Amino acid sequence: MATKTKTIKIAKGTSPKAAKKAKAKKTPAGKMSQMAAAERVLAEAGEPLNCKQMVEAMATKRYWQSPGGKTPAATLYASILRDLRTGEFDVLVGIN
Repeated sequence: MATKTKTIKIAKGTSPKAAKKAKAKKTPAGKMSQMAAAERVLAEAGEPLNCKQMVEAMATKRYWQSPGGKTPAATLYASILRDLRTGEFDVLVGIN
């Protein structure tokens, strides 16, 4: 059975500079949050990415690293769904 991956697109016209400024929530230690890092990675990529690709890109670019969790992509996916429902993650257009 083939598995489907869901990709996430950024809003048209969103630049990496805008993603940096757009709700760059910081953690108390001054590190970028997982959601802020996801917004930045999506804006810089300029193409749809799935959660696993975003987590890998965040780690590669050192924006955010998992604090030892086993499923950071699942955590990111759950956070994105939650924020889409509340309208907080406005850089996203939708999930395919």
